[in-house]
Amino acid sequence: MNKQEAYINGISYYLPEKVLTNQELSQEHPDWSIEKISQKTGISQRHISEENENSSDMALKAIDIFFNEHEIERKSIDFLLLCTQSPDYLLPTTACILQHKANLTKSCGALDFNLGCSGYIYGLGLAKGLVETGQAKNVLLVTSETYSKFIHSKDKSNKTLFGDASAVTLVTSQPNKNYFKARIGDFVYGTDGSGYEYLIVRNGGMKNANSNGKDEYDEDGNFVKNDDYLFMNGNSIFNFTAFEIPPLIDKVIEKNNLNLNDINLFVFHQANKYMLNFVRSRCNIPAEKFYISINDVGNTVSSTIPIALKRAIEDKTVNSCTPNILLAGFGVGLSMGAVIIKNNYK
Repeated sequence: MNKQEAYINGISYYLPEKVLTNQELSQEHPDWSIEKISQKTGISQRHISEENENSSDMALKAIDIFFNEHEIERKSIDFLLLCTQSPDYLLPTTACILQHKANLTKSCGALDFNLGCSGYIYGLGLAKGLVETGQAKNVLLVTSETYSKFIHSKDKSNKTLFGDASAVTLVTSQPNKNYFKARIGDFVYGTDGSGYEYLIVRNGGMKNANSNGKDEYDEDGNFVKNDDYLFMNGNSIFNFTAFEIPPLIDKVIEKNNLNLNDINLFVFHQANKYMLNFVRSRCNIPAEKFYISINDVGNTVSSTIPIALKRAIEDKTVNSCTPNILLAGFGVGLSMGAVIIKNNYK
């Protein structure tokens, strides 16, 4: 019996209406000019969820957009995967709530998985596994995150980076003649849990259930952290990316029996422009093969790659001349993963 293959057959995304611009951030934090924020991050604005808009709300809107944009019926979806680190509740599983609200059938499987910046890659791996083993034919992979709700109002560094978004990717057992026929290739994963404290919200889980964090400042009066909110050790995350991602890229290329020159387009997790260009240089990737789309959305965590990939398809960066596309995600965990998708595979 031949092994079933898995294909990406559609991507859609939703961005909240509320926008936070660099001008607004500069007004809140006068020591950070508009130009400084743009140069440091490559971001000019980011979308922010409303106070009562949660990950499931955004995910539902993204799903509705998906079914409006793509010719597939809701009743054909037989599995729903939701990647989020901001679930509606500790329990039940948010994916179960989403299955009901999205009017998917009761025969549809549904589960959450908790990953951040590498979540889209891991989600593609899970979806591919479901399809290739015959457990599902049409998997909706949803990424939805509201990191803005984790960020302290005085935390100017993280406020400049993160935006909220949700994305939906359809993974199926059959290529779609109306899409770019992206067969999902082989994966490489990696984890360094020793760095879990480098990007963390300490309070709120079962280990530290009470939210009683206090604001901490450095000797110059700059906000450092509050354990009720997101903390990021930027230097450590940068070092993880700089030293761990180049070998990851080499490994996934080798596993797919290709070489660096065979890759036509690279779409990495859109962390920030400086980090992206630094790791691109370390990986010896030509700038013209490296896709960046972060300026108007910010770092949307697990949704950065599908948003960028969707935009690359729309602006024709992905076309008949891009048969091999390498996707890589990395960050909170510390976690990383990469895969090559075969565009126009025959």
